[in-house]
Order: sequence, then C-alpha cells, then structure tokens
Amino acid sequence: MEANPTSKQTIIDNETQREKEEQLWSWGAGTDGQLGTLRLQDEHLPQLLNVPSLSSASSVSMLACGGAHVVGLTSSGKVLTWGRGNSGQLGHGDMDCLLSPKIVMSLESYCITQVSAGWSHSGFVSDEGCVFTCGDGSFGQLGHGDYRSHCSPVKVSFFVNKHVEQIACGMRHSLVLLKDGSGNLLYGFGSGKRGQLGISIDRIKSVNAPEIIRGFDDVQIITITANADHSAALSADGELYTWGRGFGATSDFLSPQQSPSSSKFSKVALGWNHALVLSDNGEVLMLGGSHHGMLSDPEITTLSKHLSDGAVLERVLGLDGIKVVDIAAGAEHSAIEGAIKMWGWGEHGQLGLGSTRDETSPQTVSLGDEVERKDGTVRVYCGSGYTYAIRTFCS
Repeated sequence: MEANPTSKQTIIDNETQREKEEQLWSWGAGTDGQLGTLRLQDEHLPQLLNVPSLSSASSVSMLACGGAHVVGLTSSGKVLTWGRGNSGQLGHGDMDCLLSPKIVMSLESYCITQVSAGWSHSGFVSDEGCVFTCGDGSFGQLGHGDYRSHCSPVKVSFFVNKHVEQIACGMRHSLVLLKDGSGNLLYGFGSGKRGQLGISIDRIKSVNAPEIIRGFDDVQIITITANADHSAALSADGELYTWGRGFGATSDFLSPQQSPSSSKFSKVALGWNHALVLSDNGEVLMLGGSHHGMLSDPEITTLSKHLSDGAVLERVLGLDGIKVVDIAAGAEHSAIEGAIKMWGWGEHGQLGLGSTRDETSPQTVSLGDEVERKDGTVRVYCGSGYTYAIRTFCS
C-alpha cells in the first residue's frame, strides 16, 4: 500500500515553538475497523494512516486498545474512538462500528486526561477527577449500580465527590485509582469470578458498583492496569502487586499479592495469560504461560525469580544494547519500545513482520527506511490481536 502523507502540527513546548510531525501506524486484526485503514481486513505489515480527524484535533497523547476498538486521547483533552461498537463502547450514542476515528461529542465539554479500553467497554477520566464509562455493562463493569449497557459515556455517580486519577478496563471488570488528598484508594467492579476485583476473600460472581480493594494500607499506588481476568498495580517505590487469575499453572488470587522480587519496577503490562514488567534498570521480565509463544521459549530465557505463588519471572533475552523505555501486551503478543520489537501470537499479523507466524523471541518491526533514518520517539499500544505505533519527529 502506498503511504499517505502525514500531517504537520504546531505545538508550544515551554517557551519555544517547534514543528512536530506525527505518524500513526497500525497492523494486525482489522475486520471490525479497529486499524483505521478504512478496510475491513487484517494487515500483516505496518500501515501508515491518514487520519484527518486526529490531525485536526491536535496531537495524540495516548491510545487505549481494547478487544476490537480503540480510544484515542489528544493533547488538548479530546477523545476519539473507532472500531467495533456493538455494545456501545465507542460512546457515540449508537452501536455502530466505525472505520475511522470520530470525536466523542458528549465529552467535548470536559478535558479528559486518561482513557482505557476493555473487551467491550471504555473508561474516561477528566482533569476534575470525574470518571465516565460506556459500553457493555452486563457484568456490572460500568459501575453504575446496575447491569445495563450504555452507548454514551455516563458519569459514575459513586465518585462524584471524589477525585479519580485513573481507570483500568479489563475483559469484564474495571479498576479505579482514587486520590483523596491523604493517600490513595483503589476500587473494583464488574466480573470477579477469578478474584480480579480483589474486594473479598471469597469468590464473587460480579458487583455492579465500586467496592474498595483491601491490602494497600500505607502503600502509595501510582499505576493500575487490567486485562482479561488479571489486575495489577505498581507502587511509588517500585513494588509490583497482582491479583485475579493465576499465571500459567498457578492458582487464582482473590486479593493483591506483592511480588517478592528484589527488583524495582517502573512499568507493567497485562495480556490474557501473561504479564510484562520493566525494571528500573531497563530489564524486561515476563510472567505467565507459553501458549502461542507470547512468552519466549524457555530454552532461551533466564530464570530470574520464583514468586510466592509458584510463578516465575523470566528475563527476556535478545534485547542487549537496546534501551527499553516502555512495554505493551496484547491478548497473547508482546512489544517493547526503544526499537520496536515484538513476539508471541501472530495469527492476524499483529507482530507486523509480514506473516502470520508466532514468534518465541523478540523480532524487529520496521516502519520503513525513511522513518528509521529520522530521529524521534515511538510509542506502541497492543489490542487483543492488533497493534498501533505513534512515531513522533521534532525539528
């Protein structure tokens, strides 16, 4: 496919004005329009997108990639969504799919600072600490005290007089991190059958309103994440906590468990059966099974640390000389940022290597010779079977 020209946007950076060129690339599963290519088909190689609605809305500050829908957040606090919309997860007041990004008009009066995408629901946090949800609510994952679905974002009334910092949407559950001035509190709602809510010592089928997650007394949580039936959090001092479905052959955990690893972590990303963590010294470690090769072959990994539940953290080899700045995980594929390297499940072309093969070790993804020669930054986001990259060049 012939590459489309990218747009140029002007931003203010401190006291200087500079020109920023931003490219949006996508690849992998695309039959619900989630790739933004205007084609309902999978793509095995990265596709450079021409997205006027994103270009006119200002630069993209983050993406959230769900089951088959994407939530884009701009630097000006506007939200755009596209892809599968059959449960109302796009927030446009209908259940239509969209082949290209469209601004969520009901959030136009708010400055949104953080977004998340689950399998078929979405969450949005404003600068004033309000949280909104839409999409599938059949497990209570929208947090409105019922099991209804919503096609437009609805403010979660439980948090009206509180200040929400983050929301994380999993397969059928949600987590919310609250800043209350004296510390932080973590809440869960939705499906809880594997312990992913962390709200009880007993298994809970589901809850439809936020309930507090115990086990974080005197712990300052700074990041939360959710995917499938897994939940995770990182503390300010680099400690990793996980709960929910066990990794590999390990049992489920109904409450947060702290990793006994001596390493300190700066990032965590969850897949359906595995997790990636990035240590403060730049090491990438993996936790979980080996289905579809989303984790490296055991013969070429180095055992790092046994966790208390019997799971192991394995160091990802093949990354020597690469400064890893971030990590991402899809359903069963993995990615690192610095240079873009990917491995795992490849059935839909989500590894961007031009094939549908699975890969058990990190492989380099190319965004084209011209792009590789330019200085810039790249951010990678993984959905269930697809991948996005935002490449930014400044001059």
